[in-house]
Amino acid sequence: MSASEPVHQLRPTRQRWTHLALMVKDIDATIAWYEKFTHLSLLARTEDPQGYGAWLGDKEEADSPFVLVIAQFFPGKDPFEPAEHPPLGPFAHVGIEVPEKHMIDDIAALAREDGCLALGPMQMPEPVGYICFLKDPDGNTVEFSFDQGVYEKAREIWGTRQ
Repeated sequence: MSASEPVHQLRPTRQRWTHLALMVKDIDATIAWYEKFTHLSLLARTEDPQGYGAWLGDKEEADSPFVLVIAQFFPGKDPFEPAEHPPLGPFAHVGIEVPEKHMIDDIAALAREDGCLALGPMQMPEPVGYICFLKDPDGNTVEFSFDQGVYEKAREIWGTRQ
């Protein structure tokens, strides 16, 4: 097989939002953290000469997947060296919306116990909603929100697909 031949048969039918990628120091700790605090679970895990990789995603979204890609490069194998890999934050963040307000309080309480609560829980002005910010093992900011209105706005402007 040449490098120009496709490897996979199933592809999107149009340009799609598919992933967000983060550099991590300990892939096992990061997988465990995201599985504990979010709805994401391990989809795939790889190892190559440069390091470890993993995809975390939502099992319920197999028809339209969006994954969190995490990579841990082996020492001396980072293709971006000497560039630094700063974490997302304080505002730059991964955003996750929950369906019930009490879930923000529950997540914040668990994060407080684990020492990774960064902000909140707190009510913010429209359209932000009720939020808390956590820090993952690498210091990336993850926002949990309730009542941001993303779904409502998308349907209002773009409609629904039948």
